[in-house]
Amino acid sequence: MVGARRFFTVNQIDATGVGSPHQKELEEYSANKFSLFKGLEEATLHRIVYEDLGARFDDVGLNEDWTITIEFFPEANGHISYFYYGDEFGDVEGELKFLFSGERVHMIPGEDTVTYTGIILDFIGRRIKNEEPSDKEYGEKTDLMKKILEQRKEPFNLLVEEDIDGLGKFIGGEVTKTGSKWRIKKRVFPEIFVEVTFDKDKNILDTSYSGKNLTKIGRYHIELIGTFTINHILRYITIKNQDKELPSICYKMFSRLFIKEQGWNHRKAP
Repeated sequence: MVGARRFFTVNQIDATGVGSPHQKELEEYSANKFSLFKGLEEATLHRIVYEDLGARFDDVGLNEDWTITIEFFPEANGHISYFYYGDEFGDVEGELKFLFSGERVHMIPGEDTVTYTGIILDFIGRRIKNEEPSDKEYGEKTDLMKKILEQRKEPFNLLVEEDIDGLGKFIGGEVTKTGSKWRIKKRVFPEIFVEVTFDKDKNILDTSYSGKNLTKIGRYHIELIGTFTINHILRYITIKNQDKELPSICYKMFSRLFIKEQGWNHRKAP
C-alpha cells in the first residue's frame, strides 16, 4: 500500500511466484526508453502528457522525479515513474519504474497492461521526435486481427439491452444498440477513438478507428488497443454471466491473480 491506493507490480498480477517475462519486458522498456526523458524540456513533456496522451502527472510515493498516470479503463491505471540518479549509483544513471492501480487492474493480464505501456512509451517517443507512424492503413486489418475477431465474437451474443449502461461504465465509453447491432466507442487518447461493433443477426464482430489525431498512432498499435478493448468487454460479459456455461475464451481474458482470487476451476483458466 502507498497512501490510500493499492499498487500492483506486474509480477503480482502475473502471480508466477518468480520474475515474470512481463517484468523483464518492463526492465527492457526502462533500459531502452529512459534516454527519451533525460534532459527533456518540462514544457514539452507537459504538452505530450496533457494534449497527446490525455494523461496526468502523479506521485506514487517512491521519491520519483515524476510519474505519468494514464487510465487504460475505469479503475485500471498504469503509472510510468522516472528516476534520475546522476552518478549516485555508479553505472545506473536513472531508470523508469512501472506500477498499476485501480479496483479492476488486477483482473487484466500482464500481457495486456505491459504491451499497452509499451505502446504509450512508443507514442511518447514519436511525439518527442515529432515523427509520424509509417503504417496508416487504418481501414485494413492484419491477419492476426481477423483471427482475433473470429475467436472472440461468440460471447458478444450474451449482451442484453440492460447491459448498455453497465458496459459503458466498465469500458469507459459510449454504448448504443440499434436493432441487432451493438456499438461500443471509446476514446483512447485525445481525439483518437476505437469503435467495436457486433451485429447479432449477422454474427459479425468488427473494429474501426477514428479521430482527428488518429494519424499520430500507427495501425498496428491502434489494432492492439482495439484488441485490449475487446478483451475488456469480454471481462464484463464473463463477470455478468457466471450463471452460464461460457466459452473458454472468456476466461483467457483474466490474469492469473484474478483467476486465483475467484477460485475458478483450472479448466477455465488460460
